[in-house]
Amino acid sequence: MESYEKTNHQPDMCVPCGDGFINLRVGAIIMKDDKILMAGNGWASYAYTVGGRLKFGETAREAVIREVKEETGRELEIDRLGFIHECYFPGDSPSKKGKIFYEIGFYFYMKVPEDFEPVSMRFQEGEQEEKLNWVPIDGEVKYYPEFFRRELKQPSETVKHFVTDERINHESD
Repeated sequence: MESYEKTNHQPDMCVPCGDGFINLRVGAIIMKDDKILMAGNGWASYAYTVGGRLKFGETAREAVIREVKEETGRELEIDRLGFIHECYFPGDSPSKKGKIFYEIGFYFYMKVPEDFEPVSMRFQEGEQEEKLNWVPIDGEVKYYPEFFRRELKQPSETVKHFVTDERINHESD
């Protein structure tokens, strides 16, 4: 198996399927002082976890370590897998607006040193500049996934599975 560093030139695991897409994603739960580090861009009306799509040839664990390094400039170790999230949602990026996505997301709690800060609070994702922000768990900022608001207040040692279907605006666990 190649290391994740050698998969950077592999395609993202977002593939067309019928009229929509199947997307495999990872997210890093980077918490400090009752805040979570989230990213945002110019076209989405919400913040989202540091992370991104898996690349073909890498595992979810390799992908989250790579994404954290790309987006924060810092290397963090994984503490544990916290959540698996299946979600149907309409795409909101300019190139995929309105297309239906079926996404499987793996969200990992990261080991965060007390002195952790990103190298920069901005990073480039393709042509798009994205910004990082420390978001209070109970804050007014809309963020994704929404179940973090309740689940991160009392973290569990078990992996939790959530299913969200934004086609019908329904969430269950």
